[in-house]
Amino acid sequence: MVSDDAVVLDGPDAVVVATGTAAERFTSFARDRSPELSRIAYLLCGDVHRAADLVQLALERTYRAWGKVGDGDPFAYARRVIATARIDSWRRTKHDVLVAPTDLRPGSAPDGTQHVVDRDELVGALRQLPAAQRRVVVLRYLLDRTEKQTAEDLGISLGAVKSGASRGLDRLRELLGTENPRSATATNGTTSRKEAQS
Repeated sequence: MVSDDAVVLDGPDAVVVATGTAAERFTSFARDRSPELSRIAYLLCGDVHRAADLVQLALERTYRAWGKVGDGDPFAYARRVIATARIDSWRRTKHDVLVAPTDLRPGSAPDGTQHVVDRDELVGALRQLPAAQRRVVVLRYLLDRTEKQTAEDLGISLGAVKSGASRGLDRLRELLGTENPRSATATNGTTSRKEAQS
């Protein structure tokens, strides 16, 4: 029996390509993309437990919308759920409960890779930014949103996005030290070193 999601090609050399049920495809998506979603959520909120809640919410909503997003870009949909859920929480509480940067994670990585160390330095520096600047920097550079999209997501003006991004990057450079500007972009393949220094 062919599943509802199978693709059948007509012709003398007809082939049936089973793509799995919707539940199987979602399970594969959740398994493969959860680490990336967790990283985005953690950078947005700076708390492992809240990040896990955001990822759970994103996966739940993505599953419910799988019929519409499963054949498109479910990762973009899930990422958007995380961003909007975090923004909604900012709007409801109007404040974040921050822990001291020293309480976040140890500076050295167990596997010794510089990438993990750089990421931890970046997360610690992000936690020290004022909430408004952190929101702009995370949405703009880590979620790769345009200035216009960031303004719409946060409900602020385009000028506020530009000044928040500029001030946020300046503060990150200061916190990370000018001798190591690449740490500011260690986890973001879309932001070039030149852009982080400009």
